[in-house]
Amino acid sequence: MSDPVDRSNAIFSINSGAGGTEACDWANMLLRMYSKWSDKRGYSIEILDTLQGEEAGIKNVTAIIRGEFAYGYLKTESGVHRLVRISPFDANKRRHTSFASLDVIPEISDDIKIDINENDLKIDTFRSGGSGGQHVNVTDSAVRITHLPSGLVVQCQNERSQYKNKAMAMKILRAKLYELERKKKFEELTKRYDEKQKIEWGSQIRSYVMQPYSLVKDHRTGFETSNVQAVMDGQIDEFIEAYLKQGKK
Repeated sequence: MSDPVDRSNAIFSINSGAGGTEACDWANMLLRMYSKWSDKRGYSIEILDTLQGEEAGIKNVTAIIRGEFAYGYLKTESGVHRLVRISPFDANKRRHTSFASLDVIPEISDDIKIDINENDLKIDTFRSGGSGGQHVNVTDSAVRITHLPSGLVVQCQNERSQYKNKAMAMKILRAKLYELERKKKFEELTKRYDEKQKIEWGSQIRSYVMQPYSLVKDHRTGFETSNVQAVMDGQIDEFIEAYLKQGKK
């Protein structure tokens, strides 16, 4: 926890992978898991933006967890999470494999200077819960901001006013731009070493197996437990600690 931003609040996004309803349900299960973990640590969680699945679950969600070292702990969870279970949405009771990705960035304090040119921003407003677009009624409060040079897109529709949604969206954008710059510097540094790890879609960091046996295993550290239900209820501190200790070594 030596990084200055480790003490920061954590902004995280969960995105469902391929697999339709099953993947959307898995993304929702992960949101519940991190919400439970947040509660156990005495942190608070606020949903900033969410897109519901067509039948169940969520396609994606962005939220912020507030509490000391929230980012320092939650950054260890960034990556692809894999679920294996008998799908409740399959009438033939077949086993399904689903994926969802978690992305975590620190909330940046106002005293950290991030230069954003207003001319580089494309700002759209739309009705909360809708698909969005430029040609909509000005009373619509949800805001989507596209940073043209980087291609980053952020949006917020949780607040009741357009002004507050824009302010929160700008906060997320600042954090994403800060993290993007940090990653660039990290990648430049790791080019000096032969061993380099990448987190990318398709290379899961952890597997959650519910059938035909019970096992949650972190593929980075080797730490595992058979108590899947406890993990889904937010007991993930042992996974977090194992990864932090491995990084320290």
